[in-house]
Amino acid sequence: MDFGPIYIDHIGIATTNLDEGSRFWSLLGLSQGAVDERVEDQGVITRFFATDKVGGDAHPPNIELLEPTGADTPIGKFLEKRGAGIQQLCLSVSNLTLLLDYLKENNIQLIDEEPRKGAGGHWIAFVHPRSTGGVLVELTQRESTS
Repeated sequence: MDFGPIYIDHIGIATTNLDEGSRFWSLLGLSQGAVDERVEDQGVITRFFATDKVGGDAHPPNIELLEPTGADTPIGKFLEKRGAGIQQLCLSVSNLTLLLDYLKENNIQLIDEEPRKGAGGHWIAFVHPRSTGGVLVELTQRESTS
């Protein structure tokens, strides 16, 4: 089955404060996105930093900072349990629905069995860390789902 191209879309980093969390990435010279985005159903405010394009990459990987909107949100709970740091790795795929079906058929534990809207209006779904060797994996599709 072909779900590709598959590439690293972004690395999500939990932070208690976007401005404090941004300092290092700004010092590196990464370009901050034009606006922060509040994603209500995930209880988070996101801020993206673009890395440079490498070779022919159409979309270079980003750094996504995640600030919780409250303590009882997924990022708020993550920060309470683990502290600031990498929260998830996001992979971009060309057919998210087909990939989710394939993963279900192969007994991969999914957090989201159907795509839902995430930051930037992109389709997303999460794979449980129990099925990925301990890493929360977000899958995204930038184009519309079928």
